Amino acid sequence: MATTTSKQTNAAPTGPAAAAMISSSIGVFFIGFFTTAAGIIPGLGSFLNWWDPAGNLTGKTGLSIIIWLISWAVMNNKWKNENYDLGKAFNITIALIVLGLLLTFPPIFQIFE
Repeated sequence: MATTTSKQTNAAPTGPAAAAMISSSIGVFFIGFFTTAAGIIPGLGSFLNWWDPAGNLTGKTGLSIIIWLISWAVMNNKWKNENYDLGKAFNITIALIVLGLLLTFPPIFQIFE
């Protein structure tokens, strides 16, 4: 007697992947944000200067990494068992990366100075 087995797929939830994608682009966005803000807000550039040989780049990237890690932890915790639309996550990721990159270019951030 032959038995049939049904093939069950227990796909992993997509929430953690979406959280990783979006949080990484949040980090990229904040590098651009801090680059632009350092030129606009008096004193921010010196606050972000954590190590003199590298200048305020250390603070810009340091704070962006902290924000990325916090956003990743929060979103991953919230979405760890949920399915999130990866197409939507991809679009958000691309938009934030483009904004972050634009904010790092001198012709863009000099507009705000």
